[in-house]
This record gives sequence, structure tokens and C-alpha cells, in this order.
Amino acid sequence: MLNDKQSLLLCGLMVCGIFVTGILDILNNFIVLTFLTIIFLTIIANLVYSKLNPNEDAENKNDDPK
Repeated sequence: MLNDKQSLLLCGLMVCGIFVTGILDILNNFIVLTFLTIIFLTIIANLVYSKLNPNEDAENKNDDPK
């Protein structure tokens, strides 16, 4: 589903989003909470998907030319 760089980018985006919205005191805004929840659920779905299909991840690593 997502590669390693995309997963790290989503995690960093979520951490920065929580930090910045907490500092600005807009963390209770519905739109902000919806945006952060969608990012969180995408990260969790990627974790579940990668654990259920380990063969696909191994095949993608073999296709990487070095």
C-alpha cells in the first residue's frame, strides 16, 4: 500500500499537526480533528495491511535495482 518513505512522511505530518494545532489552541476544531483522524487511520490501515500481506512487501524489495 504505502512504502517506507510515505509512512514516515504521514507519521511526521501527524506529529507536526498535533504539535502545531496544540500550540495554536485549535486542536478541538472539528476539521482539524477530522484531518488528523484520517491520517491516523491511514497509518493504522497501512500497518494492518503490511502485516497481513508480508509477501507483497518482500516482492517489492526484490524489484528495487541497486
